[in-house]
Amino acid sequence: MRANVPKGMGGGPQNMQAVIRQAQKMREEMAAKQAELDAREYEVKAGGGVVTVRINGKKEILSIDIAPELVDPDDIETLQDILVAGVNEAIKRVEETNAAELESVTGPLDMPGLF
Repeated sequence: MRANVPKGMGGGPQNMQAVIRQAQKMREEMAAKQAELDAREYEVKAGGGVVTVRINGKKEILSIDIAPELVDPDDIETLQDILVAGVNEAIKRVEETNAAELESVTGPLDMPGLF
């Protein structure tokens, strides 16, 4: 038994091939954009600039610079808090930038697992 599909619906094999080509092109563009984003480096300052965190697009911490005046052996908690804030802000910046840049390739498309 064959389904009765109205003429113009379904598109046939040519339309499906065009969709597949378009999806492949989008996949290639996304892979290129992701490679570009992974190679980027970000610098984030925390604690009023006394801590600088350098991170790459893969969310790997490259370095943490601490101003000498921040190091107080009697107040380790402040240093720890500022380091955590700096690392969290750096990760947040990478994620926001990656999301915005990838959306420029896909548009508002959100299909987890497709690409």
